[in-house]
Amino acid sequence: MKKQIFSFLLSSLSFIAVAQQIPSVYSNFSIENDTLIFTNPESGDRDIENVYFPTLTLEKIIQSPKGSEMGIDFDFQDSTFSGNLYYGFVVAENVKYPQPVWFGKSAKIVQGKTSVSIAAMKDKYDIIHWQQKGYGLLGYRLENAEGKLIYEGQVSFAGVGPFETEPTIIEGPFINLVTAESVTVSFKTSQLASPTIVVNDKEYQQKQKMMNPAGSRSHQILIDRLKADTTYSYKVMVGQRSFTYHFTTAPKRGSHHTIRFAFASDSREGKGGGERSFSGTNAYMMKKIGALALQQEAGFMQFTGDLISGYCISPDEIKLQYANWKKSVEPFWHYFPIYTGIGNHEALITSFGEIEKGVAVDKFPFGTQSTEKVFMDEFCNPLNGPESEDGSMYDVDKQNINFPTYKENVYYYMYGNMAMVVLNTDYWYAPSTGLIPVSGGNPHSFIMDQQLAWLAATLARLESDITIDHVFVSLHSPVFPNGGHANKSMWFFGNNDIRPFVSGNPTERGIIERRDQLLDLMVNKSKKVVALLCGDEHNYSRMLVSGKMEMYPEDWDTQKLTLNREIWQITNGSAGSPYYGQEQLPWSSFVEYFTPQYALVLVDVEGTVVKMKVINPDTLETIEEVVLK
Repeated sequence: MKKQIFSFLLSSLSFIAVAQQIPSVYSNFSIENDTLIFTNPESGDRDIENVYFPTLTLEKIIQSPKGSEMGIDFDFQDSTFSGNLYYGFVVAENVKYPQPVWFGKSAKIVQGKTSVSIAAMKDKYDIIHWQQKGYGLLGYRLENAEGKLIYEGQVSFAGVGPFETEPTIIEGPFINLVTAESVTVSFKTSQLASPTIVVNDKEYQQKQKMMNPAGSRSHQILIDRLKADTTYSYKVMVGQRSFTYHFTTAPKRGSHHTIRFAFASDSREGKGGGERSFSGTNAYMMKKIGALALQQEAGFMQFTGDLISGYCISPDEIKLQYANWKKSVEPFWHYFPIYTGIGNHEALITSFGEIEKGVAVDKFPFGTQSTEKVFMDEFCNPLNGPESEDGSMYDVDKQNINFPTYKENVYYYMYGNMAMVVLNTDYWYAPSTGLIPVSGGNPHSFIMDQQLAWLAATLARLESDITIDHVFVSLHSPVFPNGGHANKSMWFFGNNDIRPFVSGNPTERGIIERRDQLLDLMVNKSKKVVALLCGDEHNYSRMLVSGKMEMYPEDWDTQKLTLNREIWQITNGSAGSPYYGQEQLPWSSFVEYFTPQYALVLVDVEGTVVKMKVINPDTLETIEEVVLK
């Protein structure tokens, strides 16, 4: 992890007073002179918290544009920031996927400031007719002095000189939570606003408007009382501006209407420069994936983890990366929902000592700064998951909230005659696996007790639901790694000693035992689970999970699980992260296809039949087509 880290005592900064009480689930942390310290009881080493304050934040970028006599001035409030600002008008009328058309010049950023002359973009350059209309939309992207892309945004302006900026939709609108009767439209604005959405001449507004007459900047608006399997036009109105798109509601529950959905994972920053390395995400590949999913008429996309590079110690840093990921698929997300899950790279951490060698745990306080809370704030997913790990047998403090939330990172949704169950294999994640016994935390891939209990109840509910024929379980970490994660996932080279430690105590089950409990629920106790949809490994593979395969290390002396049927494990971590090759493991002969190509999985549910087509979004080559059920 290459970033500038400042480790210093924070006694003069009252807001970190750390702010917080140390969660009782951690061990060997202390606060001295308002500074968070970790003491390793084995070595006696004492390390203070690593602290990083980005000088250029998303909030500074969003608030930077201001109108001027000739155009728009940008002040990023960071005198150390230099580079280039590329800009161009966004053609938003009669265009299905509005994006900037870049002008032939760029603006030099010096000491955090620059200017764009809209007045110079007139006549033959006035592709949005701002001279006649008196308003327009300018897109821009930031590049630092090293040539790395930092952010892409847009700003609404009014006037023909002088110019002024207006409230702007800076993220979205996004279609979410699609059912047969409703959808939720989410978006963010640059300023406080009370926007309106019009569908079928009916106006919808955010319910919180009555509580906050001045409006807000983050908006989630429910559009309800809709008809199943119907396409609706929707108009988003912010101030004097409006933007029109459309969405399609889900088929009726239990309907055998043909369903197509897309699946992918792992789009964190890749190699190759440019948009492949867009400050936390491979924007190049995500744009291709979004375009292909919509072109292939997918009803929705499931994207489960490692959206971004992550492993951040500053909430401001991770929010900027999330903004870049959302921007990369924004033109397509206007029209169909993208459901997101957490992977290990979503980690927002509190860390100590040498980066990648010292202790690192899920950031706290959990209620405001944890990986899970920030993820919840940034996305709009179902709220039907468990609460947290509070109340479990290893929760020693039953009076207080001691764990982060599961809301919007563990959930399920139904669509026609199928259901998608989304798990979090990186809940309360502590990246420093070898130090978990002394710090506390959860290793990569371990599903903790409350999530497991929720999964059991959810699968049982779906099993008895006569409207549901097929269930898919999406989890970032493969149950059986095949390419790049033999040392992680639910294997750890066969080391069952890997497990969470809570308040200094290990959990009863190890990683392989917990894997078996998951398999027992999804294979033996369910007849409807068709496939596990996994990521984490940067490749595409299709594997038949069967009772005939070897699943244990040679020295395994504990009870073995017998699988009574077969299901598929589809791993698709090929959305832009650096590739991994195939590894030889006890179950490798059951891997029926493996490729390091970029891939988008398209699943067709046709009544009782389930088919799959896999396409390379970069070349449009068909990788394979198979019948799953």
